Amino acid sequence: MTIEEAYAFIEESNKYGSVLGLESMKTLLARLGNPQEQLKFVHVAGTNGKGTTAAYIATILATAGYYVGRYISPAVLNRREIIQVSYKYEKPNSTGNGHMQENHVKPVQNHSIFTKYISEEDIAYYIEQIQKVCISMVADGLPHPTVFEIETAMSFLYFLDYQCDIVVLEVGLGGRLDATNVINTTVCAVLTSISMDHMHILGNTLEQIAREKAGIIKPGVEVTSYDQKAEARKVIEEVCKENGANITFADINSIKVEEQDLNGTVFSYKNWKHVRIKLLGENQVNNAVTAIITIEALQRAGYSITKEEIYTGLLNTIWSGRFEILKKNPLFIVDGAHNEDAALSLGRNINIYLKNKKIIYIMGVLADKDYEAVLKHTGKYASAIITITPDNSRGLSSKSLAEAANQYCNIVYDCNRVPKAIDMAYKIAGKDDVILTFGSLSYLKEVYQVLDIT
Repeated sequence: MTIEEAYAFIEESNKYGSVLGLESMKTLLARLGNPQEQLKFVHVAGTNGKGTTAAYIATILATAGYYVGRYISPAVLNRREIIQVSYKYEKPNSTGNGHMQENHVKPVQNHSIFTKYISEEDIAYYIEQIQKVCISMVADGLPHPTVFEIETAMSFLYFLDYQCDIVVLEVGLGGRLDATNVINTTVCAVLTSISMDHMHILGNTLEQIAREKAGIIKPGVEVTSYDQKAEARKVIEEVCKENGANITFADINSIKVEEQDLNGTVFSYKNWKHVRIKLLGENQVNNAVTAIITIEALQRAGYSITKEEIYTGLLNTIWSGRFEILKKNPLFIVDGAHNEDAALSLGRNINIYLKNKKIIYIMGVLADKDYEAVLKHTGKYASAIITITPDNSRGLSSKSLAEAANQYCNIVYDCNRVPKAIDMAYKIAGKDDVILTFGSLSYLKEVYQVLDIT
């Protein structure tokens, strides 16, 4: 199979939509030999902060010498980044079952840590296997697996062949019925910040959503959690009690921020003194603390990780699209804020880092998101808002977003496409101003391309 044929199969499988439930995934994996049963997992669910928290955990584990698989959703810059492996450069690379050679992947160096994405050759190799199983399932009268199920299965095959010591696995949607929840070898279940999102699927109350997210908790596993709102916390505690699982919550009140500027943050948390991170934002400190208590849980589970490795891993963690500075003079910042809680965090970051600055927004959102709430919490900081239509089947038209934005800002430009929006932003921004692009991760790849950021 060629990579073009593999991508065509994946694209064609989009017509099967997004389906919650585990039966199809169980069948698909069983016919592939159940590769997930030979792997160990840190399973991460939540509404906001999944990607960043997972990045902290994976980088710390790699710093400690573990060969770490990571499955993320969605991709930001490269469709291959959803499946990646991180490891210390001192550790020899596994060649898996022989078809995998180092020249098939392009490692990205981050200090002493290599991160490599699945290669196109490997995608073609695994999709050929998966396609045969999909055909057999349809022939037997079973539903065709969805794209997310196919990609999740591919990640398990890849991580097994690369002999990963542990896999940091992000939930796609919800938790209880998410395709990733077929796993039964969870070492630690992690719950990041839970808030109102995907209500049409997960429920109309925070309690309902929390119960879906907490569905990743398996009997007897270690569980760690962000410092949740009371309604979510109660549900998580109940689910842990039902499963005989030990739960540790991050204590946000124990965080003391010592330094905070556009170069990063220094904070202390209980016995953790003067922790330094590069990622910007109050929310990233909270995510780092969630990662710290997760690593402590892994230590209790027998993983060897020193305090120095934790400090180093936190400092060396990078993650695209989260209040990230791409350019200077003027500052060009991208952020994935797309729901009410994320918008509140973005507002706090604006007050911390961009106070008294003239800020020009570039916004693009998905129609099924509560963009009115996002605008309510962020619109007041904007000197001008430029709207675009994300290149996504669920994208809200720039015209509709502009009409909504007019309620919160006097200067609104409907530019529709990203290149035109960026050109407009630079025309009206001075060198001391800020261009802030946010709303949906789905169009940020195009922003990086237009700015020639690799």
